[in-house]
This record gives sequence, structure tokens and C-alpha cells, in this order.
Amino acid sequence: MTLKLIDHLVLPVADLGTARARLTALGFTVAPDALHPFGTANACIFLEDGTYLEPLGLADRRKAGQAAKRGNVFIERDLAFRAKKVREGFTALVLSSGDAVADHARFVEHGISAGQMLQFARPMTMPDGSETEAAFHLAFAGMADVPDFLFFGCQRINAFPASRGGLQEHMNAVTGLSCVVLAARDPAAQRPLLEKVLDTGGEALGEGFLFDTENVAVRLAGDVEFDREFAAHTSAGGAALAGRAVIFKSADLAVTEITLAANDVAFVRRDGRVLVYPAAGQGVLFGFEE
Repeated sequence: MTLKLIDHLVLPVADLGTARARLTALGFTVAPDALHPFGTANACIFLEDGTYLEPLGLADRRKAGQAAKRGNVFIERDLAFRAKKVREGFTALVLSSGDAVADHARFVEHGISAGQMLQFARPMTMPDGSETEAAFHLAFAGMADVPDFLFFGCQRINAFPASRGGLQEHMNAVTGLSCVVLAARDPAAQRPLLEKVLDTGGEALGEGFLFDTENVAVRLAGDVEFDREFAAHTSAGGAALAGRAVIFKSADLAVTEITLAANDVAFVRRDGRVLVYPAAGQGVLFGFEE
């Protein structure tokens, strides 16, 4: 079993420029845009704890469509999500893999493989302007009745440089991920999928379950429970499973609040957290806690 750490989160956006402006206003340092060879592009946010966010845009619809026809699971799922009315959100939880081939075999054995593996490489521009290449092997997990959310193991063949310069420094004092929150109309029905992917049992919490990885907590909540706790009214239409919130670690919540206020970003304080609700370029609720 190699999937022990959360690697990154996939956050589809309608427009990378809009996302960059929104995320910068939230106090994040956003990396330069990077193109995938299959028609998508990203503008990542790298965090001090080694995790990152991947705001994902559609750069070339024709190329993406061709990739989907060839069985590219990543693109198939992304295009299906974008075909719906809500085109921004949190659609994939990615785990760090030491052996994607073995992870794919395990997913097949457990009946949760979402399709064939994907191998690709893309150029990456560093803060000093230098170019490097990042290469990946991906193994996908999911279920046909859970169309809006995907899990995959990501093995970095050419790893990102250990030092990313100022890309890991953020004005909002965020240092990493604390918890990701998924929600379902029937959490108990989705518990086995998460247990197989994460290779750990879920501890009962409220109407759902809490799963501990080695670096970030993964919470599975009920839709109604989520809306009640976070004062949210953005339920994903009773989806079988959907990404609903990203909770960040802040070194100083006062700095986080000052940054948000200075950039005219609306936020609320609730249960010891600072919450920022979805807006254009930010398709999922962000929470900040110490």
C-alpha cells in the first residue's frame, strides 16, 4: 500500500485568469500557468506542507475531446463535470503514490478502478524563470454511480524541485491543508469507497465519518449536516459524493483576516474558523483555522 499522503486537490475553474485574480485576493501566491498535453492547464498553489491546489482550466477543447475519446479518465471526468451547470468546484482528491502500477492493480482488485492509467509529462516554470519538466503516472479510483468525484494516486517520476522559492509563501499565513470535506446524500453508502482508496477505516463523526491520512484529515459528511455546520446553501444537488470544502492551516488567523479584509474579500467567523464562501474562480468553500 503506497497511498498514505494527500498530494493535491483538483479544483476545476471556468477561467484561469479569473481564478488567479480570486486566489491572489485570498492571499495566495499562484504559480505561472502550465499546460497539460491533453488540453487542460493549471495555475497551482503550492503549500509549505508539501501539498498543493490545482485550479484546472480548459485550454484546448478539441485536444481535450480527443484525449477523452482515447480513454483519458482525467479528461473524461473533467469534461463531464464542465458539461453541467456548475463548472467550478472540487472534483478530485489526489494521493501521493510510490508505485502507481501497484495502486492501479489494487484498485482493480477491489473493484474501484475508474479506468486505465495515465502517464504524461509537462514543462514547469520556476519562480526564477528557469524551466523544468514534471512527469507523472496516475492510477484512478471511483465508481460509476459517483460521477462528480474522483480519487487517484499520483506518482511523480521527475519530482518537483524541493525548493519552490517564493511559491510556498502566502500573504494569508496559510502553511498547509488541515482537512478536506466531502459530502454525500448517504455517507454510509460511500464509506466503503473511501476505506478502500485510503486503506483505513472511517471513524464515526456526526452523520458521517473521519478518515486520517498521514498528513491531512478527510471528512465525509452528510449534505444536510454540512450545510448546517458551515451555514452553507450550496449543496451539490444531493450528489452521491461531492467535494464541498477545503480547510487550511493558518499560522496566524489575524493575518488571514487582515489579508482578506484588505482585499475586500467577504468572510465570516464560525466555530473558530474563518470561512470564505465560493465565488467566481473559487468553486468550493475555503476555511482557515490555526
